[in-house]
Amino acid sequence: QVQLVESGGGLVQPGGSLRLSCEVSGFTFSNYWMYWVRQAPGKGLEWVSQIDPTGLIPLYTPSVKGRFTIARDNAKNTLFLQMNSLKSEDTAVYYCARSRDGQVRGQGTQVTVSS
Repeated sequence: QVQLVESGGGLVQPGGSLRLSCEVSGFTFSNYWMYWVRQAPGKGLEWVSQIDPTGLIPLYTPSVKGRFTIARDNAKNTLFLQMNSLKSEDTAVYYCARSRDGQVRGQGTQVTVSS
């Protein structure tokens, strides 16, 4: 059974940082590209970042490039997203996913950026 469990969300002030984690089970994590997608209130799913199976090729949507860093630990079946210089427009539910369209994703973790 495929499971993706996100954690690390919360309330943070603008300019602050959060580190999201996603623990994966039920498939061979090290064989897959992995993704972070998000859904802001009233909007659809938005691709945020992705990383190749080796962890050497990260990609980012332009709005987060330079502020977010994606990483993975294949030994621990865990995906990470370090988010710095957070802005109010980063407020969303963040999901880790096995595909860019988010079809296979976890339950999500809420990130709220507000003063």
